Amino acid sequence: MKFSQFNFNPEIQKNIKKQGYEAPTPIQEKTIPLILKQKDVMGLAQTGTGKTAAFVLPILQQLIQRKKRTVRALVIAPTRELTEQINTVFNQMGRGTGLKTLSIYGGISIRPQITTLKKGVDIITACPGRLLDHIQRKTIDVSRIDILVLDEADQMFDMGFLPDIKKIIGHLPRHRQTLMFSATMPEKIKSLADQILDHPETVNIGYRAPVSTVDHAFLPVKNDRKTELLKNILDNHDTGPVLVFTRTKLRASRVAEKLFKSGYHATALHGNLSQDKRKKALYGFDKGKYKVLVATDVAARGIDVSGVSHVINYDIPDTVDAYTHRIGRTGRANRTGDALTFVTSGDKGPAFSIQAILGDRLKQSIEMDFFGKAATHRNRSGKVRPKAKKRIFRGKFRNRAARQANPYG
Repeated sequence: MKFSQFNFNPEIQKNIKKQGYEAPTPIQEKTIPLILKQKDVMGLAQTGTGKTAAFVLPILQQLIQRKKRTVRALVIAPTRELTEQINTVFNQMGRGTGLKTLSIYGGISIRPQITTLKKGVDIITACPGRLLDHIQRKTIDVSRIDILVLDEADQMFDMGFLPDIKKIIGHLPRHRQTLMFSATMPEKIKSLADQILDHPETVNIGYRAPVSTVDHAFLPVKNDRKTELLKNILDNHDTGPVLVFTRTKLRASRVAEKLFKSGYHATALHGNLSQDKRKKALYGFDKGKYKVLVATDVAARGIDVSGVSHVINYDIPDTVDAYTHRIGRTGRANRTGDALTFVTSGDKGPAFSIQAILGDRLKQSIEMDFFGKAATHRNRSGKVRPKAKKRIFRGKFRNRAARQANPYG
């Protein structure tokens, strides 16, 4: 199937071609026709499979057919980075349509947002807190919203946004089209979907496990040798942009600083940084100024950087869902990538949980005695190799992502 078969407005078609995209991803192919029919949709798919375009394109198509300079579409997302990313996609795909967009989030002055709203806006992408602030100030009128999108719904629950979301929904018209997208499906998401979706169509594209285009490996290491192992990987592998995840903001800053002082082009991204510094870090990573971005989970949903070849879990995530979101930053939209997870003696629980969901997709499965030593090593065929020698890992991971096409995600 090709995008041309959707019969989008000529301006939208032109923008799709300008981005170089021809074939929709599975989530796009299945959800776009439903959204164009004005159905409520529950979209479940792994991070990085093209969910943003899956709702952006049909929303633009619907709004261009009934233009009014008032807020008609509202997209709520959990992080500033993701809000900006979605707004950028609306601008790219909506160029020439006359539709106006605005991204709204905290951490910056509210005055410029109010000024733009007074001029008239068709589409808003927003974080819950700042959006609710605007509603309470009466600087945004959401009473005539035609389409509501909750993107990355599971993370909004994790970040405690449910009360704000319920307040926002209370200000929206009852008769509207509602779209919900999520990479995972905890019970709370099911409950909310039952409350706000009207006879929804569910599209499920293997949402539970990470994307199949990523090779996964666990690497045993002692806590005090993690940075040494990280430098070893950066020195001995052909990598593109590398995204490193840590558990805390302080550790993200310290690891980035150590790498920078050692001569690596590295920077940090986490919630304690000002919005200006966060934007500079993400922009620098996207444009190649920084080859390594060390981040907390604030970045797991807000980074859409072309060609991330490796995601490295400096600290193992606590849950399978968190692993899925982190790994979704590589192997995006049918590209390939590598996911390396540092495993220490204290990581037994999460390591076994992640290994269970990956199954034989864990290309390098290291069974550990959890005292910092590798007991056995299962290769790709599943055969157990002899006890490994204590050494810094020296494997071979190909940077295939930079050599493949990038369908829009």
